[in-house]
Amino acid sequence: MGKVSPVAIKYIIKAEIQATGMVEKPDVIGAIFGQTEGLLGADLELRELQKSGRIGRIEVRLKTEKGKTNGIIELPSSMDKSETAIVAAAMETIDRIGPCEATVKVKAVEDVREIKRRYIIDRAKEVLKETLQKAPDTQELVLEVSDAVRQAEITFYGREKLPAGPAVGTSEDLILVEGRADVLTLLKYGIKNAIALGGTKMPKEAIDLARVKITTIFVDGDRGGDLIVKDVLSVSDVDFIAKAPDGKEVEELTGKEILKALRARVTSAQYREENHLGPSKVPPKEVSAGQDVDEPEPEKARASSGRPARGRGRSGASNDSDSRRLRRSETSDSGSDAPAKKSKLSKEQQNQFKQLLEDLFGTRGAYLLSGKEILGKVPITELARYLEILKADTVVMDGKLTGRIASICKSHGIKTAVAKEAEKVFGLEVLVQEDLGV
Repeated sequence: MGKVSPVAIKYIIKAEIQATGMVEKPDVIGAIFGQTEGLLGADLELRELQKSGRIGRIEVRLKTEKGKTNGIIELPSSMDKSETAIVAAAMETIDRIGPCEATVKVKAVEDVREIKRRYIIDRAKEVLKETLQKAPDTQELVLEVSDAVRQAEITFYGREKLPAGPAVGTSEDLILVEGRADVLTLLKYGIKNAIALGGTKMPKEAIDLARVKITTIFVDGDRGGDLIVKDVLSVSDVDFIAKAPDGKEVEELTGKEILKALRARVTSAQYREENHLGPSKVPPKEVSAGQDVDEPEPEKARASSGRPARGRGRSGASNDSDSRRLRRSETSDSGSDAPAKKSKLSKEQQNQFKQLLEDLFGTRGAYLLSGKEILGKVPITELARYLEILKADTVVMDGKLTGRIASICKSHGIKTAVAKEAEKVFGLEVLVQEDLGV
């Protein structure tokens, strides 16, 4: 008896049988061949079709329960649809199996090729998904190479080997972060002047850097970040405080979020006031010989801080002498740091300054001018950087002109500063609202 090749199978006829008594598999197969013999003509004789391999081995599964037999018949076919349908219909003419009455009902003629097609489609989807997951994305390759370069850029500063960016030693600004991962994140977005504290306690070398640089501490947006800020403020004179958004860590931020957080930084004085920390007990930043001095420092405060006077003398006596000379020069009308005499403004200049102050109200920004020409509007926090780029001689700013901002203006050649209010400063013409008739 021939057997159809599994490769050649196109369809499978599936039929249910029900017999009124107990029957066995040979009885069912005999009934199929016997009762369809001569029914369909010589070309569709089941025995001949099986010998030629056009139908396969008939599979029968039976189950007997309470004296009755039920089961499934499966007949594979390599014929076309029409011939297979005729054979399926012929099977339903069987009315006896062995000694028992029986019925046969065709439930389905399954297309094996369709089953294979569905398998091929499902498997192809899986293969494609696996391939796409394994294939590296172009952006991922770029990021991997960039990360490797930034890993190489990270340095270790000082004896304590604090993780730091390559520009920490040369940049005028400094960013203090919590750990090495934060330094790497800032390097990822091109910020190279960050240094890691490595814990809640501020290292001595970081304290020394904060004395001579414009320093921002950038911490996570959680309670731990607040504790670090309070600890740093108790031992160091940092200038600004920046925080990540609530619930986020610095190392998790995108470049846009980092820049937004740094632009929203607040001064240490403002942070102390908002968090009720009281005035700072840390001595103010030291001023080098080449820098302007904002205000004279009383001798008692200098003595209690334990720091040497700002003069160049080596002995204590010469330092005291230099300090007295410095105070005399600051209060002298002929000194270079004497309060500048206010020039008489034209009506046009007054109106221009008034309008600019109104535009700036509440923005924490500043206009840079050269004569009457407006060169640009910049954030106050970035004033020093833009003054290096733009050749301005006048600054009109929102808020209060502090000694620190005045020092930045003087060091960049600014002659006139206009603000809503101002501290007492020297060597710079300062105009406030009252001077403009506001």
